[in-house]
Amino acid sequence: MRHTSIISLLALSSVLSACTLAPKYIQPAPPVATEWPVAAAASDAPLKWRDLFTDARLQATINLALEQNRDLRVAALNVERAQAQYRIARSDLLPGIDASLSNPRNQSSRSYSASLGLSAYEVDLFGRVRSLKNAAVESFFAERENRNAVQISLIAAVATQWLTLASDQDQLRLAQQTLAARRDALTIAQGQANIGVLSDLDLAQIEVLAETARADVARLQTVIDQDKSTLTLLTGAPLTADLLPEGLQTGQVAGALPVGLPSDVLLDRPDVLAAEHDLKSANANIGAARAAFFPRISLTGSTGSASPDLDGVFKSGTGAWSFVPAISVPIFSGGANIAGLKSAEASRDIAVAQYEKAIQSAFAEVSDALAVRARIDERLSAQTAATGAAQRTLTLSQARYDKGVDSYLTLLDAQRTLYSSQQTLISLQALRATNLVALYKALGDDGSLQ
Repeated sequence: MRHTSIISLLALSSVLSACTLAPKYIQPAPPVATEWPVAAAASDAPLKWRDLFTDARLQATINLALEQNRDLRVAALNVERAQAQYRIARSDLLPGIDASLSNPRNQSSRSYSASLGLSAYEVDLFGRVRSLKNAAVESFFAERENRNAVQISLIAAVATQWLTLASDQDQLRLAQQTLAARRDALTIAQGQANIGVLSDLDLAQIEVLAETARADVARLQTVIDQDKSTLTLLTGAPLTADLLPEGLQTGQVAGALPVGLPSDVLLDRPDVLAAEHDLKSANANIGAARAAFFPRISLTGSTGSASPDLDGVFKSGTGAWSFVPAISVPIFSGGANIAGLKSAEASRDIAVAQYEKAIQSAFAEVSDALAVRARIDERLSAQTAATGAAQRTLTLSQARYDKGVDSYLTLLDAQRTLYSSQQTLISLQALRATNLVALYKALGDDGSLQ
């Protein structure tokens, strides 16, 4: 009968502890505009990085990073740790039951005892333990979203570095071609100078151009080595030649990336979701702080048997039991409970501000990427036309110089202009590709994470 009463009391306490004193959570309104400052094609479909980065080598490099990158591994372990902490907090909702078997001895007697005990189980009438459990589960969700954010950032970083390497390879190829042409020109110029056809000033200017190109080749070779080193660090494993690019090419990334409305896009970013889970966790902690003002009820009990003989411990008629409820009423704590509540409320207000700042930062990142995307094709078109014009200018300048119409200085200016224009064109082509990566990262909604 007494056992039945204890079980009934535990069941009743579980029902009574189903509520908490935490304030009702209300999602803050996004503190940003309802439209992007730059028009963008709308889409409700989730992004998938494999649909955006279509080059087989780039995909293989990203897959390697997802398997080997240490930052992503740490983020995944943080999720496991948060999950374990949540399970610890959840276990406090259930009574802890211990079993023991003892054999104390002294000079006069010897006895055996076996017991099953309930140790200081808190009856969570005011939801303190449940609020702490809710805070822990929200922290777990936040860590999971942080892990997703790390993965998206890693994918974007690998793609950006891979495309940067491809662009630098194109820049090096251009510099090497330019160096070869200028060395040929220098060889011819030296012969002309030897017979007095070319002045020493013109010869010196041709030599300057050749040495400038040689310096560019050495600089770009260093940059490419650094690109490979950074890419190796991101992937977390050595890179084989079959993973490296061979310059920028069409089809390595998608041509466009549709974007939904701010209210649909921003609230699905992992960092924004993590900030909201942190806010919910802080909100739940207010419930625990409020519950500290109310009494705590704990239950301690045991049931078992004792006998001078080991085989008698498990026979009927040797039973013993105890049940010790306890109540703790806060009377005076020096203001600790009030301070704890104020601290919890301040933490909640901080979490609100951080959540709103995360949304604003996300809005700015998407807007910046869209601003580049809106005009990059026009810039590329203009630069392509400018490069073509520079090539025609060089052809005409060469012809006029050969006929003695223009000085060699005019021809040198045409050569410098073409080289600079070609370099700018390669940079813009890289910007177009990496801008899609930046937009992917800014949107932060990768359907492959689901």
